Amino acid sequence: MADSLVLSVDGMGGDSAPDIVVEGIDIAVRERPGLRFQIHGDADRIGALLERFPRAKAASELVAAERAIGMEIKPSQALRQGKGSSLWNAVAAVEEGRAHAVVSAGNTGAYMAIAMFRLRTMAGVHRPALAARWPAANGGFVVMLDVGANVQADGEQLVEFAIMGEAFQRAVSGKAKPSVALLNVGAEDLKGHEEIRSAAKLVRDAGVDIDFQGFVEGDDISKGTVDVVVTDGFTGNIAIKTGEGTARLVGQLLREALTSSLMAKLGAAIAYPALARLRKRMDPGSFNGAVFLGLNGLVVKSHGSANGPGFASALEVAAKLATSHYREEIADNLARLSAAEAAGVAQSAG
Repeated sequence: MADSLVLSVDGMGGDSAPDIVVEGIDIAVRERPGLRFQIHGDADRIGALLERFPRAKAASELVAAERAIGMEIKPSQALRQGKGSSLWNAVAAVEEGRAHAVVSAGNTGAYMAIAMFRLRTMAGVHRPALAARWPAANGGFVVMLDVGANVQADGEQLVEFAIMGEAFQRAVSGKAKPSVALLNVGAEDLKGHEEIRSAAKLVRDAGVDIDFQGFVEGDDISKGTVDVVVTDGFTGNIAIKTGEGTARLVGQLLREALTSSLMAKLGAAIAYPALARLRKRMDPGSFNGAVFLGLNGLVVKSHGSANGPGFASALEVAAKLATSHYREEIADNLARLSAAEAAGVAQSAG
């Protein structure tokens, strides 16, 4: 297993764990036969499930954990009481070099607290950011960050988010030069508060190697105007949850319209192939797998309500990141940012 790509998995995290975890691993192994897993959790429950999924069993090492961290546990409690839990042990496997990345669908706050405590942040990163993907009208997806790790962010942190998000987009999409913009109330240079305007100036002056496009507005996210949209965690979390709620509303209204009469049902039957493609395109599970960027280790967060295929999507994100050079690319651009800031300080002092 040491020569393979190994993913450490919190087997007890999520609304439907460990069932969806084992199912997701089975799907992931089918897509990537060389993947190997360490599953941390209740040995009896997970072991019984692995008997039903022999492909997942053959690719997995089951590591017993004393307990699981519930969704109601606060981050501070997780740090005090989490040792020996499936989540704690899963993160520890990455810290200790026994796995290349960790994946959990569990408590987001506890997950971030434990990951930060055990892995620490990369040099040059003030705070990690939570990056998520969102489907775009151009057929691809947009990476958006921060979507909840930091309520506030100053100009320097927003530039760090831009650097990390750009590298993440390249790793998961394969785009050589993803475009990046800051989320604002208008595209004009004079729009927005001081932090966002200072971030735009800093990213241009620092000489970081990204395709910076300035500002975009909220409706540009789903348009796919740029590949990476950068904002603070307060705004990003509201934006992405509003988008998820709107997608669910559209789906509900569409179902109601297509079942409202006999003719509507007949039309729905005729249009079924197109509707099936639409449902697949709008399925949030297809883009499952947010990432805590900026840590000394790969940490992937699955949606808590993910099903098996959705959890498999999160595992695929972890595998792509683990086989990429995204952390080295982040480090290079952070070094450029630090050098530019040091030069600015020296110039001001002179």
